[in-house]
Amino acid sequence: MRKRPLTATFVARVKKPGRYGDGGRGGLGLYLRVHLMKSGRVSKSWGQRIRVGGRPTNLGLGSYPVVTLKDAREKALENRRAVHWGHDPRDGRVPTFEAAVEKVIEIHWPTWKNPPRMAGQWRQTLRDYAYPRIGRKRVGEVSTADVLAILKPIWSSKPPTAKAVRNRISAVMRWAVAKGYRPDNPAGEAIAGVLPRNGKTTKHHKALPHGEVSAALSKVRNSESHAGIRLALEFMVLTATRSNEVRGAAWTEIERDVWTIPASRMKAKREHRVPLSARALEILGEARKLHDDGGIVFRGARGRAIHHSMFGKLLQSLGIAGTAHGMRSSFRDWCSETAVAREEAALAHKVRNQAEAAYARSDLLDRRREVMEAWAAYVAGRRGKDGHLN
Repeated sequence: MRKRPLTATFVARVKKPGRYGDGGRGGLGLYLRVHLMKSGRVSKSWGQRIRVGGRPTNLGLGSYPVVTLKDAREKALENRRAVHWGHDPRDGRVPTFEAAVEKVIEIHWPTWKNPPRMAGQWRQTLRDYAYPRIGRKRVGEVSTADVLAILKPIWSSKPPTAKAVRNRISAVMRWAVAKGYRPDNPAGEAIAGVLPRNGKTTKHHKALPHGEVSAALSKVRNSESHAGIRLALEFMVLTATRSNEVRGAAWTEIERDVWTIPASRMKAKREHRVPLSARALEILGEARKLHDDGGIVFRGARGRAIHHSMFGKLLQSLGIAGTAHGMRSSFRDWCSETAVAREEAALAHKVRNQAEAAYARSDLLDRRREVMEAWAAYVAGRRGKDGHLN
């Protein structure tokens, strides 16, 4: 723990994992938690160690940079004042794990293909494995030890069930973090190194930290590569889509500010609509000046479809770490750190927890339009009104 007060510069630059206290602030108990993710990227969140009702309690104050140092200090002071006057800063509204599960199910219900079936599976697995230990605990009291105790007996003997239980606990804990009921996710990466491997490993594409995407795109735009390749790569980043989807994009798929990718070209084999930001539309305008024959949108130097290796070669030639596909991970991390919920819809992913169904595209299109416009502003070096999504 630091003995000196934190500074905005330190908070922005620190990358070493650990807990950094805001020393010299009158004992508010504010700290910054820096966590190194498996991908090598760094996540930061605010917490406060404070006594509530005579018991040491950790309060989650949100993630950085959504919550700034100034914001975190104000929240910490408000909480300390509440305790001084005999109040619980959580206002007595911290739910039990079981109650929180119902809240999360309620949120997901409209997005599931078969809500009754999905909700039933959630309740059954958690009732069988999680509720006996943590069902009546407040979500802020659930520990990593609790999660490990739930998973260890079934991790090797029932791998699919264990993974489903972990994913569902993790979803509830992420909701609790977003609500400010706790500072971290005890079912997240913290337990990954403890649990034995029980299945095939996944090879992840190397990704840039989202804060470096803007500079990378600037290099791409100023490179001597063919204009069609430059435009296609930037368009792919702005839309958080896959290389093959962009390289095969046709003018017939674009109507006004929506790009509809047919199921035949989607990994998940279902149609996906992509709301286009203002910058994405500008790129289409530039591409139309190069080729306007109604065929595919982006083409290489010979007027043919761009080869799948070209994006990687361009990034490598510019000294940009990471892969083209890894830009989707950069987008995902940005969503996570700026409190954008359920980015799987924008990525056209099946939710990692395979028991959860796909999202209703039409219900989320307007929300995703706001997300993509904010992402475009971010990678252009702009932050909008307050630097983040509202």
